[in-house]
Amino acid sequence: MRPKISSLLAVPVLVVLSFHCLAQDRPKTEKVKIQDEVSKLKEELVETTHRVRIGDSSVRYRATAGTMVLEDEKGKQKASLFFISYMKTDVKRPEDRPLTFSFNGGPGSSSVWLHLGLLGPKRVMMMEDGTAYPPPYRLVENEYSLLDVTDLVFIDPVTTGFSRPALGEDPKQFHGVDEDIECVGEFIRLFITRNERWASPKFLIGESYGTTRAAGLSGYLQDRHGMFLNGIMLVSSILDFQTAKFTTGNDLPYILYLPSYTASAWYHGKLAERFGGTLAAALAEAEEFALGEYASVLVLGDKVPAGRYENVVKRLVDLTGLSEEYIRQTNIRINIRRFTKELLRERRLTIGRLDSRFIGCDLDAAGERPEYDPSYTNIYGPFSATLNDYVRRELEYESDLPYEILTGKVQPWNVGKYKNRYINVAETLRAAMTKNPALRIYIANGYYDLATPYLATQYTMDHMGLEGDLKNNIVMGYYEAGHMMYIHLPSLIQLKGELAEFIRNSVTGH
Repeated sequence: MRPKISSLLAVPVLVVLSFHCLAQDRPKTEKVKIQDEVSKLKEELVETTHRVRIGDSSVRYRATAGTMVLEDEKGKQKASLFFISYMKTDVKRPEDRPLTFSFNGGPGSSSVWLHLGLLGPKRVMMMEDGTAYPPPYRLVENEYSLLDVTDLVFIDPVTTGFSRPALGEDPKQFHGVDEDIECVGEFIRLFITRNERWASPKFLIGESYGTTRAAGLSGYLQDRHGMFLNGIMLVSSILDFQTAKFTTGNDLPYILYLPSYTASAWYHGKLAERFGGTLAAALAEAEEFALGEYASVLVLGDKVPAGRYENVVKRLVDLTGLSEEYIRQTNIRINIRRFTKELLRERRLTIGRLDSRFIGCDLDAAGERPEYDPSYTNIYGPFSATLNDYVRRELEYESDLPYEILTGKVQPWNVGKYKNRYINVAETLRAAMTKNPALRIYIANGYYDLATPYLATQYTMDHMGLEGDLKNNIVMGYYEAGHMMYIHLPSLIQLKGELAEFIRNSVTGH
């Protein structure tokens, strides 16, 4: 039986009072030293054993939930990082078993999404299309977990989850492109060292901004620690932010988002039957137009001939389901935030940004942008509740800190060397692949993802400048779902299969 909270609180109070009494006749510096010892971070690890049915196999595993304290080389504590790991137990040679580090993005997101949506031994119970059940929410055994092919470590960067800076440390030192990569990279190095996994095949999997982190880590781990990876899995990737920033003078996002607009309009029945009723036909036409005539006209700017301009207006009507009047008002440049409000405006509905299959309703139907993202609210409640229950009830880790699912406390995010230009870590990934020709990349793309559109990812990959056979090291997967495509059961099944195959091929070298 666990002690009552009141008895737990009483012990530290008595200890502090004793220290205070003993310290009154001592020098002031010694009192400060005592206070430092009291405030010093301690690593807390809780291990439990479990079993999960994955496919036709029963997998026994050890779960570890806890914190790792990061220090500088002088022993000064910098931060406490919370993590959850799952290790298969009946393994004769752990050094031969793949090890995968997982994280989400934001910046400011915990690792909960990939953990309880795709990879871990438990997943949030959702309807087949990804719609949340009414509360209270539940976890179910994840028969599509990746634990049958790789050990898993879920990392919460500083200020997310239960991860926090050490007392007196400025959290800003962890909130930036390079700062974040170095901190997570140090955690990975230390975890591998302590668990004797330097000889294991090593993988990273990141989602959204987590793909930015993963690409940055590919270079950092390799150049700083000589840690060469076998593979990186990118879910809903963004490496070049120019492809997604709707800023004045940058026409690239208007081009690269167009097929995702088409997919969204097709899903909600806003397109004519000219595409034969298939998503594939609609996307093929949208891609050809976007990269061809549309791109050419946008490059011409005000010099575009009137006839070509009118043709573009009509084609955009056909491919987006928006009115001709509205497209003219946008100067043939449709912003993502406005599109999510405009597509179903006549029905007083909005569509999701993370997953455009989901619809919402605003108080002000005439507004310029949606009040909220209905695809985010669909998952926020279920993932928050189940994580907080699971970590305490089943993993037996206790903390009174709020588990920061997705926080704005990391802002402003320091872009460092990317100031006054777009963040682009694709070059880091290219360099890592060039130095390590065995490094393979898998990228999962959702057709209904309006946060990181699939054509933007294709564009980034096509402009990396990879030489020769290295281009064959990149594998692309496509899903009829959104940013978190794994909440859609058919996509989850497909994604598990493709990720498992990718890991096996990356270890065997085929």
